Amino acid sequence: MAQYKLKINGRDYQADVASDTPLLWVLRDHLGLVGTKYGCGIAQCGACTVHLNGEPTRSCVLPVSAVGGAKVTTIEGLSENGDHPVQQAWDELDVPQCGYCQAGQMMTAAALLKKNSKPSDAEIEATMSSHLCRCGTYHRIRDAVKLAATKTK
Repeated sequence: MAQYKLKINGRDYQADVASDTPLLWVLRDHLGLVGTKYGCGIAQCGACTVHLNGEPTRSCVLPVSAVGGAKVTTIEGLSENGDHPVQQAWDELDVPQCGYCQAGQMMTAAALLKKNSKPSDAEIEATMSSHLCRCGTYHRIRDAVKLAATKTK
């Protein structure tokens, strides 16, 4: 066991865990930040996506020892009141069916829009295609990213 100091959603946290513990399990099991979901455990589905210094990162395969001083943002930290343009667009278009993958989808969409505030359909699909949605809401996800782009300042 080792002690890790983490900066998550603008707050300081401490976790006493093994160095190879995936960040996902530190977030969920040790810190109570359960918005980030476990999907596949091999970084293929995207349900566990968080931001690491603003970059979408699959937390299920990232050992906590690799986080270092990076700033971690989870879905809970995307906005204080659920009013991030991506969250608003997801809500307005009723994107989720089961909703399980949506936190990861929203984190990737938010990172895309931060880099490119007016992405084309092709850019949206290329970015979001790394996520799996068992409910098949891909067209609504694309539409929500486009709507969020109109709300992004």
